[in-house]
Amino acid sequence: MKICLAGEGAIARKHLDGLARIDGVEVVSLVGGVAEDTRALAEQRAIPHHSLSLEEGLAQPGVEAAVLTTPTGMHADQAVTVMEAGCHVLIEIPVAESLADAERVAETQRRTGMTAMVCHTRRFNPSHQWIHQRIVAGELRLQHLVVETFFFRRENTNALGQPRSWTDHLLWHHSAHTVDLFGYQTGAVPVDLWAQQGPPHPELGIAMDMTVGLRVESGALCTLALSFNNDGPLGTFFRYICDNGTYIARYDDLVDGYENPVDLSGVAVSMDGIELQDREFFSAIDKGREPNSSVHQILPAMETLHRLDQTLATGQA
Repeated sequence: MKICLAGEGAIARKHLDGLARIDGVEVVSLVGGVAEDTRALAEQRAIPHHSLSLEEGLAQPGVEAAVLTTPTGMHADQAVTVMEAGCHVLIEIPVAESLADAERVAETQRRTGMTAMVCHTRRFNPSHQWIHQRIVAGELRLQHLVVETFFFRRENTNALGQPRSWTDHLLWHHSAHTVDLFGYQTGAVPVDLWAQQGPPHPELGIAMDMTVGLRVESGALCTLALSFNNDGPLGTFFRYICDNGTYIARYDDLVDGYENPVDLSGVAVSMDGIELQDREFFSAIDKGREPNSSVHQILPAMETLHRLDQTLATGQA
């Protein structure tokens, strides 16, 4: 399958690494936002075509799908463009910065019938898959998911330390991972929720610290702390406190509460969550089925983010 990849930043490179390990998939066009960076990445990865125009990338001979790794604010409009061009689309998280735009993407999928999937990668990391399989089998019951999402990002740069043309967001981007994961692992939407945020950055205009709390009807809790001010190891770390053990997930790795490694070798065909997620996208297209983390499946998480956004705006849960 020939695909167009949009975006030339850090996450685009991670997708290119994963895609290179999937048989039958070829990136034939790279669409970027900065001409020199786009050209350099296309040459480095031997991608035959590059452009600053998404429409031009989609129009390359044989292109059937697009992977969007562009700035968050562009996701919804670009996803609609891709599907209306008759192509399938994999959209980096979050699908949009508002519930209304997420619903617009979902409606476009219904109308066009194209496959539309969102990169809720935590569903695919082997660490979280291992937990999910045991919850489904009745071997574990989640009592409290405690999550830290920490970065040191007082300047507008990406994971490569390069200047960004857009501003990141703790709620609509980074919280989306955990909000969706909590719903995925519990099979429920929150009945109670709250959020608090610290003062905005004087130049970036975004909150640099945030806390989020969720509770589902079973009584399971999720406590999420987020910061762009943390001077230390960056990333997101998940502590699953269950009725039958405690487990800590660090991306694709898992340990128990005493830091003993959990063997994940039999969970999936790869130890790379991004690769596994991308494999699911192409498998769903090939088999004509709805993918795990389709745009419709992640709408409850977007609805929860919308509710959290309202609590931040009003100060009331």
